[in-house]
Amino acid sequence: MTEKPANPKISSLTVGPLEVNTFLIADPTTGDAIIIDPGDEPDRILDMIREVGAVLRHIVCTHAHFDHVGAVPELREETGATIIIHRDESEIYEAASDMAAFWGYEIDPLPPPDILVGEGDEIKAGGLRFSVMHTPGHSPGGICLYGHGVVITGDTLFAGSVGRTDFHGGDINKLKASFRRLMELPGETKVLPGHGPTSTIGQEKRENFFIHEL
Repeated sequence: MTEKPANPKISSLTVGPLEVNTFLIADPTTGDAIIIDPGDEPDRILDMIREVGAVLRHIVCTHAHFDHVGAVPELREETGATIIIHRDESEIYEAASDMAAFWGYEIDPLPPPDILVGEGDEIKAGGLRFSVMHTPGHSPGGICLYGHGVVITGDTLFAGSVGRTDFHGGDINKLKASFRRLMELPGETKVLPGHGPTSTIGQEKRENFFIHEL
């Protein structure tokens, strides 16, 4: 079995008009990597992958709103990486192009996902091991990825805030339950959100306004 890398290499870009955080996480030993939420600007993302010297194995979408999936077609075509979403996000994924058009944006049709994950599944690449946490609320199949001392939270949790719940499939009560789960992670866990600056679980326990909404 491949040993877990002590310090996975994490690179990021902020892409698109809605300023989505795209994270590239690579095993520094093997180069195997996953990309999370490639929302736009595929050329910049591909350049980042090349600069790191990574071999992209998986394209993971924490959820399928158009601003988080816009570069999926190009990355799939260029790298052959598998596309991973939560099984409850299939409807949102299939409607991403229509949602983009409704908001005045355009994205190419998305290729079908290769892997539908659920709670407790593990996403692996080289020595990378991330557990899937199903965290609905912002969207039905929203997920967070937890491992190696970090949690990638998509639009479930931001620094000081949380995702909105007024889109199709949003649910404030489910978001509250998902937020509570995240707050149970170790305080030193680094939070890599879908928008805005990074944080830690400890900082969010102290400062996130949503604590007072529970």
